[in-house]
Amino acid sequence: MARDSGSGGKLALDPVLVGRARELARRAGQPVVELARGHTTVSVERAVLRLAGVTGADPDGIPWVNRLVDAVVADVGLAHGVAVPVFDALRRELGVPIPAGSDVGAAVTLLAQKAAAGSVRFEVPAGRAARSAGAAARRAVGVGLRRIDRRRSERDRMVRRHGDPGQRPWIYLIVATGDIYEDIPQAQAAARAGADVIAVIRSTGQSLLDYVPEGATREGFAGTYATQQNFRLMRAALDDSSRELGRYVRLTNYASGLCMPEMAVLAGLERLDMMLNDSMYGILFRDINPVRTFVDQRFSRQVHARAGIVINTGEDNYLTTADAVDEAHTVTVSQLLNEYFAHEAGLPDAQLGLGHAFEIDPDLPESFRLELAHALLARELFPDAPLKWMPPTRHMTGDVFRGNLLDGFFNLVGTMTGQGILLVGMMTEAVVTPWLSDRDLALQNVRYVLGAAGGLHEDFVPAPGGFIQRRAATVLGEAVALLERIVDGGLLPAIADGTFGITKRPADRGRGLDGVAAHADDYYNPATELLEAGS
Repeated sequence: MARDSGSGGKLALDPVLVGRARELARRAGQPVVELARGHTTVSVERAVLRLAGVTGADPDGIPWVNRLVDAVVADVGLAHGVAVPVFDALRRELGVPIPAGSDVGAAVTLLAQKAAAGSVRFEVPAGRAARSAGAAARRAVGVGLRRIDRRRSERDRMVRRHGDPGQRPWIYLIVATGDIYEDIPQAQAAARAGADVIAVIRSTGQSLLDYVPEGATREGFAGTYATQQNFRLMRAALDDSSRELGRYVRLTNYASGLCMPEMAVLAGLERLDMMLNDSMYGILFRDINPVRTFVDQRFSRQVHARAGIVINTGEDNYLTTADAVDEAHTVTVSQLLNEYFAHEAGLPDAQLGLGHAFEIDPDLPESFRLELAHALLARELFPDAPLKWMPPTRHMTGDVFRGNLLDGFFNLVGTMTGQGILLVGMMTEAVVTPWLSDRDLALQNVRYVLGAAGGLHEDFVPAPGGFIQRRAATVLGEAVALLERIVDGGLLPAIADGTFGITKRPADRGRGLDGVAAHADDYYNPATELLEAGS
């Protein structure tokens, strides 16, 4: 990624104002972090049990981990966490010491099956029984975290063996037919054609499912279901491609929606490399309760930090509902908040793929210069982050020739401003799900622009005091003013008022609220304890 020499970089940003923006983001985000620290959700608790080894689903396709958490909640509620009640019941049911290593997962899965049949009752133990159950839960969760550590080490070894792509930005391409067995050859073909990162977009509506489907799936809708088995199959296929091509091909999926923590765990266990993981996307665009989202995103980011997974945030989505010029500063504010939340959860800058997009109306005079200003502002505010630059979608009309030209301009901005991850735009956006031939043409566009421009970002320097510098300074100033208002009124009320993406989402409404609980005094989560100790 590009680094700029000299005070203030190419945009001559006021360092005092930049520092104030970060401090305001911290002050705006801190109360939300404290809220997340004091609450849990059903998905956080299910993620804990997945780390402990619970697998499989009942004949109706509902995961055993859901059945187990539902049974615990029915008997003792959610506020104590599920780890201690589950491992206490495991001791009572087995009548022998809790097994060690991988065997404990099978034992807890069996307990889930008994609980679903109504043959187990849960309680919150005290004293020695509570300490014993907590220690057993910590050991079992530790097994899952060590597996994630091994998968991270595997990635490091493969990158050393096969190498990273020679250029930046990395070329990021979406593949999703609904059928994982169709996705695999398309993903491998895309890698051969130059894609560095393959994203398997999820089936429409999966973010609203409060469970993770099981097994390999073949009937998704405008996407492919995210499941552990699908993760495993695509990872193995792209490992084959990495060996064939002599460069490590990365895999992306989604840790968002009602199962964000579980998706993060499954991604770590199956060695995914990137996950879409935004602090507010589910709130704004899927009407998921804000408290549920912030609790889930903190835990999921702790897992991503441990797994070495790069997160991709979703600021580009704001510009699909709000004007890309008038509301540019809301993107910057969200990036600063996402940075704060990520750092607090243990993610370093190298794992922080902050999102932004090329969504200004192309008929607007100076639209290209405005796009340059916005992209360069993001690059200079976050110099060590692998920013994810998103192609035009809102103003794609179905004219494939115009669309290909817009994508070329997008690619040019990406290389001129030193972006880290460049999502390939499709000329058939808003017309059809792209064919392989569409992807080939889009990749040709990217390869031509990146190859022809080369290191253009090194030569591109805006005129001092010119249009681009003035526009960047204006957006940063508006971002600081908005952050000041958010600090005064609170982030949750700001979301409720429609500050981001002009979508109003009150904190006491939205999907998943019934799956949130404040911690009781004896709440225990061995995964959070181990993740925070490890960070």
